[in-house]
Amino acid sequence: MGSQKNHILVPVDFSEQSLIALSQSYNLARLTKSEITLIYVIDDDEHNPLSFFLKSKKQNKKALEKNIKEKLSDIASNAFHKSGVKTNTMISYGKIYDEINAAAKKLKCSFIIMGTSGSVGIKRFIGSNALRVIREAPCPVITIKGKKHRFGCQLILLPLDLTKETRQKVNKAIELATYFGSAIKVVSVVTTSDEFIVNKLNRQLNQVKNFIDEREIICTAEMIKGDDVAEELMKYAKQVKADLIMIMTQEEMNWTKRFIGSAAQEVINGTDIPVLTIRPTEQSTSIVVTPFSY
Repeated sequence: MGSQKNHILVPVDFSEQSLIALSQSYNLARLTKSEITLIYVIDDDEHNPLSFFLKSKKQNKKALEKNIKEKLSDIASNAFHKSGVKTNTMISYGKIYDEINAAAKKLKCSFIIMGTSGSVGIKRFIGSNALRVIREAPCPVITIKGKKHRFGCQLILLPLDLTKETRQKVNKAIELATYFGSAIKVVSVVTTSDEFIVNKLNRQLNQVKNFIDEREIICTAEMIKGDDVAEELMKYAKQVKADLIMIMTQEEMNWTKRFIGSAAQEVINGTDIPVLTIRPTEQSTSIVVTPFSY
């Protein structure tokens, strides 16, 4: 695999949700001319879905790897036939979040796409594993919780607050909208009656809307009121039938440290809409796009 090639990393644990996440990557991979790499992490703990098999059959490491490799190969072959995208496989030992992020860094991946629910995946990918992948990933992470998604990306929900980091999402949303012909809905959740803050948010919303309008992308802007930012955001996203919610992992919506923990988990685990999470950086990051169903 050449270093100049775009890569998308998809963690797989053979659960239904991890396979749904894989299917969601096809469109993205084709549009960005990327290869897909499936990764299975053997974490050697009680949550390993094959641990019961190991105990009963006393298989050794090589036998286990062979079993997983065969399953991954079948999935990769099926993915290639469905998408036409080259699909690679890899097996790693260690902590799930460490190995996923290490692989993403090694492959210089543009995206990590991971399922966040399922009979098995819910134990492996939800909670601390998913949040640590998101928090420490070297690239944007797309989490897929829902089982059914509309074809393409018709509407991107772009939440904004007054921090400078949140503005990094604007250009990324524009780039994504250009790829998919999407409309963008900019929204700010107001949790205060402070007139100064409300007016400042309103000015920023209008500035961002004008900036996006100038790129000939359909855009609307709205402020909504509520006490719980995450809850209001999820409710609004469902109401407007958004195909993607773009969020930052830090210093957004006045969550800061809270957002890394409970608030982030609430958004990611509480909505069936794909969530694209971006780490704030001082410089612009790579293209940010997300996969969608067929």
